[in-house]
Amino acid sequence: MIPTPPLTTLRWKRLLVTGAAGALGRELRPRLKAYCDALRLSDIADLGSAAAGEELRPAALEDKAAVHALLEGVEAVVHLGGVSVEKPFDVILPANIVGVFNLYEAAREHGVKRVVFASSNHVTGFYRQDETISPQDPVRPDGYYGLSKAFGENLSRFYFDRYGIETVCVRIGSSFPEPKDRRMLATWLSFDDLERLVVAALAAPAVGHTVMFGMSDNRLTWWDNTSARHVGYRPQDSSEPFRPAVEARQQRIDLSDPAAIFQGGGFVKQGPF
Repeated sequence: MIPTPPLTTLRWKRLLVTGAAGALGRELRPRLKAYCDALRLSDIADLGSAAAGEELRPAALEDKAAVHALLEGVEAVVHLGGVSVEKPFDVILPANIVGVFNLYEAAREHGVKRVVFASSNHVTGFYRQDETISPQDPVRPDGYYGLSKAFGENLSRFYFDRYGIETVCVRIGSSFPEPKDRRMLATWLSFDDLERLVVAALAAPAVGHTVMFGMSDNRLTWWDNTSARHVGYRPQDSSEPFRPAVEARQQRIDLSDPAAIFQGGGFVKQGPF
């Protein structure tokens, strides 16, 4: 059996992954270790035991001093940390807004020059499912979570323009083992493609400030990533093999339901809290 070649021959001395105990952090943890000498992992949830080459650094993103220490000696950051679902604003604020400011301030102070920021498709959740949009279109957040990610995108733009910290903002669609419903036939991002995307964002020679959508090579799509081709992400997977099972489970769609009208799905209906 011919071994699968690495996605890049580049190797980093130390990468930081925040939100490493979350669903995508747990998936990327063993994958990203192949690209660095030391993988620093942070979260407020249990990170388990450190494997060889791992450094466990629990930290709350709203704790400025802790985040400052977290960035010391880091070459690049994969920022997955924060609240990842719709919640009241006062729950979103500490980690998603104060926390992302703390992260970029610490990156500036420690000379970190590349961040992969886990944004979300919910930054544009109030576009309709019969529209195709690009990262150049205005944001239309579908809730407080989407607002916080729009803030992070703007903040990262400021830190590039003023301080030269390059960021790829990835508006992640739906990254699960397989699509759960017909909406996810458009938004699905396989775990293998997630790895391809993150590694491409880390390895591209120059990204400046780039916003792109995180999706696999799905037949059905609402998002045009043409403006981000310089990142070098080429998805290899597709939701299409899952279509028969998904359509069997969900044969009818209620077109009066806002979740079926807007790209953000059920997020557009959550709240008030």
